[in-house]
Order: sequence, then C-alpha cells, then structure tokens
Amino acid sequence: MNSLRLSAVLCCLVLAVFAGLPGCAKRSENAAADAAPPKHEHHPPHGGTPVVLGDELYHLELVRDPADGTLSAYVLDDEMEEFVRTASPSIIVDAQVKGEVRRLVLSPVASSATGETVGNTALFQGQADWLKTADNFDATLEPLSIHGTQFPAIKFNFPSGNDREK
Repeated sequence: MNSLRLSAVLCCLVLAVFAGLPGCAKRSENAAADAAPPKHEHHPPHGGTPVVLGDELYHLELVRDPADGTLSAYVLDDEMEEFVRTASPSIIVDAQVKGEVRRLVLSPVASSATGETVGNTALFQGQADWLKTADNFDATLEPLSIHGTQFPAIKFNFPSGNDREK
C-alpha cells in the first residue's frame, strides 16, 4: 500500500509542476483568444456594394453592369442573406460624377421566375450611359420607405458602400 501512496503523491507533484509552467499558461491565454466571437461581417450575395439602411434593419446591394450601363439594387435583410420584397415605387440615387450630380431612378423589376411583381419585389434597376464609365463615385440614396420604416438620405461611396463591418 505504501508504494501506491507514493505513486499517487509523485503523480500529483508532476501535475503540479507542469501546471505551473509558463507555456501552459500561454496556451490557456491563446485558447481564450481563439474562443473570441468572430467579427460580424456581411457578404453581398452578388459581390456588389453594401449600403446599410438604418441600424442594419435592411441593406441594399448595388451591382453595376458597365457593359449595359445599369445599376441593380437588391433589398436584403439585416444579414444580407435573404431578399426582402417591398412595395417601394423606386429607389433614387444622386451620384457625383465628374463634378456633376447625376440622378438615377431605379425602378421595381418583376420576375415571373420568382413571382415578384412591381409593388412586391426585392430588385430595382436603372440605366444611364454614365454608368458605363463611372466605376467610382460618391452618392446619396434619397429617403425611402421599406415596410413602413422611413430611412433618411444615406451617403455612400460606390464601390465601397457604407457598411463599416464588411
């Protein structure tokens, strides 16, 4: 029985010595840092420009097609994961292009594939020849309403957007 007690005491001593080593503490600190919550990020589903509406209640994703001179705006939820259909009659963007303000009206787009109709859609589009060459501009999204929530004018840069968490 004495050898059994001696073995138990030796095991406790070995564990106590290794638990006190600086390397173990360092691993413990790193484990805590590794367990930190991930940074909150949004990923536009079409690789476009994110524009936050309100306190992240909704987002717009702006996608430019330079070949056609079109700008598409997708209305998305707070995480930019789900499309949000809206009855908004239009989305208006005032862009500063070469020192001039260019107004672009994005109209609702119906789609028989998704069942979206004008007055119940998540996609808005507009066309302007200046969009064929303007790949970087500052703009203001005019006030708009989505599901009864009013959003004031919102300034953003294209293609950077205004989403500071991306």
